[in-house]
Amino acid sequence: MSAQKGGGLATIGLLSVTAIWGSTFVLIKDVVGRMAVVDFLAVRFLLAAIVMLVLFARPVWRLGRAERRRGLALGVLYGFAQWLQTEGLALTSPSVSGFVTGMYVVLTPILALVLFRQRMPLSTWLAVVLATAGLGVLALNGFQIDIGVLLTLASAALYALHIVGLGHWSKPGDAFGMSAVQMVGIAAVCLLATLPHHGPSLPPDGKAWIAVLYMALVAGAFAMLVQTWAQAHMPATRAAIVMTTEPVFAAGFAVLLGVDALTTRMVAGGTMVLAAMYLVELAPRFRRRRPAEALHHDVG
Repeated sequence: MSAQKGGGLATIGLLSVTAIWGSTFVLIKDVVGRMAVVDFLAVRFLLAAIVMLVLFARPVWRLGRAERRRGLALGVLYGFAQWLQTEGLALTSPSVSGFVTGMYVVLTPILALVLFRQRMPLSTWLAVVLATAGLGVLALNGFQIDIGVLLTLASAALYALHIVGLGHWSKPGDAFGMSAVQMVGIAAVCLLATLPHHGPSLPPDGKAWIAVLYMALVAGAFAMLVQTWAQAHMPATRAAIVMTTEPVFAAGFAVLLGVDALTTRMVAGGTMVLAAMYLVELAPRFRRRRPAEALHHDVG
């Protein structure tokens, strides 16, 4: 598979993941109204970890010791990010939470530069600014800095670390094993969060079980597998910009399900986020095409 084709499939894969994540907002709001947030997270990720370990036992066994440690560390990062984001969401509005969480799109290129000396072209920085502005238009009507915002900002920093680390360490052939080990790390953190409540409680009814199973298997296990594979084929900052389409999908599903009405802000903010994604996707192809065209003209 060529690098360009692999990158294109990786983008499609990440878009499918963000669409799945976007579809979960309404489900989560319903479920956490009837069971504790920490119980929901623990049951969701424990189920996902068990299923992934059963399905991918051999790929996990084939991983080297260093890969297992890295996968576990990435999972712990992601688990704490989920925990902090959920605690912050309890103290602030969903729209503000969505915007502040999306700040990983700003933090990712900064961390990639500081930790791994990965320099970004100007087009990528322009896409970061455009995506951030789009998130603000989509989500915000003004907000104050409070403990909920600070917790959510901390979660965004951990998400950015996870994106950068996954982009640096993930290899296409290790995607099954690495995603399973990460899920074990996430489940461990979420189970730890339930200890003050004497361990996790199960979903209260059949409807809640269906939602938790969807969140565990589709939005958890499948999404982590696809993200791990996709980030082996693209730079971390590009992945972060593609993933900022999550609130766009969330708003779209909310409108389709009749939860929210379509607004000009949704359209404008969503268009800006999509424009940022197209910028970061098309700029590398344009840069590859220009030398080829220059060579063609020189030969002519």
